[in-house]
Amino acid sequence: MVVVMSPQATDEDVARVVARVESVGGEAFVSKGVVRTIIGLVGDVESFHHLNLRALRGVADVHRISDPYKLVSRQHHPERSTVWVGQPGHQVPIGPDTVTFIAGPCAVESAQQTLEAALMAKSAGATILRGGAYKPRTSPYAFQGLGVAGLEILADVREATGMPVVTEVVDVRDVAVVAEHADMLQIGTRNAANFGLLQAVGEAGKPVLLKRGMTATIEEWLMAAEYVAQRGNLDVVLCERGIRTFEPATRNTLDISAVPVVQAASHLPIIVDPSHAAGRRDLVVPLSRAAIAVGADGVIVDVHPTPETALCDGPQALEGAELRELAQVVRRFPELVGRQQARTPVAVV
Repeated sequence: MVVVMSPQATDEDVARVVARVESVGGEAFVSKGVVRTIIGLVGDVESFHHLNLRALRGVADVHRISDPYKLVSRQHHPERSTVWVGQPGHQVPIGPDTVTFIAGPCAVESAQQTLEAALMAKSAGATILRGGAYKPRTSPYAFQGLGVAGLEILADVREATGMPVVTEVVDVRDVAVVAEHADMLQIGTRNAANFGLLQAVGEAGKPVLLKRGMTATIEEWLMAAEYVAQRGNLDVVLCERGIRTFEPATRNTLDISAVPVVQAASHLPIIVDPSHAAGRRDLVVPLSRAAIAVGADGVIVDVHPTPETALCDGPQALEGAELRELAQVVRRFPELVGRQQARTPVAVV
C-alpha cells in the first residue's frame, strides 16, 4: 500500500502518517521527490484499511499496489517524473519533456584528459558530464580508477565547465565521499543487485543513475530501483545499457524495447547507454538515433580526446567526426518525437 502526500504536506503531517501505521505494527518508508512525498507501507494491508489514512491532514490519496515495486510504479504515480541534477542555479532535467545528453570519459585518467573530454562533450551539446573515478573491471589487473583523486578532478572540471557530474560508486564505504564530490551517483551493471549499496545511495541525498544488470529482467531492475526509493530517494534515473545474450557481434545486446516497457510500468525517467551496449564507436550514433526515436529521456556516451590511448573502453569512445554526427542527432531528433534537447542548466524555483 502507498500513501501519496499532497504537495503542501508538512513534515508533521508525514510523521503523523508514519506513527499511525507503526501503531498497528506496520512499517512506513518515506520517499521524497522534488514536489511530492510518497510513503510505502509494509505489513498487514487489512489493518491499514482500518486506519482511515485518507482522513489525515496532508494525505492526497491512498493506493493498494499490486506491483511488487510500490514506490517506482505508475500505479500510484501516473505522471512520469523529472529528475533534476546539479546544484541550485545549474540544474539539468532528465524526464519526459526533454532528451538529455550526458557525455564524458569512461575513466578519469588525468586532469587534462578529463577537461579536454568535458569541453568536447559540452561543445557537442552535452549538459551533464560523466566520468569514472572508481572502475569495477573484469580483470583485477586492469585500470581501477584514480579514486578520490579522480573525484577531485571531476569537481574541478565541473567548476570550469558548469556541467553537473555523474560518477559511479562501487563500495558502500565510498558513498559519502562520492556524494560529497558528485551531483549524481551511478550504480553500474555489476552492482545492480548489490542491495546494501543500493540502500546506501538511497540515503545519500543525491540523484541516482541505476544501470540495468547485465542479466536482469525488467522487473528485477525495477525492484533494484525500489531498494533506492525505499530509503527515501525517488530521484532515480534508469539506464538501459544492453544485456548479455548469445549474440557476440556486439559487446551487449541493447534492449531497445525496454524503454517503452519501463515507461509503461514506472514513472522513473529512463536513458540509454549505446557506448557500453555496442562496445564499438561505429554503432553509437545509430543506436542513439534508435534510443531517441523510441522515447528515451536521454543518452549517455563515452568521449575521449585520444581514444587510442584510453585506459578504459577506448574502442567505443567518440571524437572528431563521430562526435559531431552525434551532436547533430541530439540536436535534431528530439523535435521529431515531440521533445526538446536539454540545454543550458537552469535554476529550479
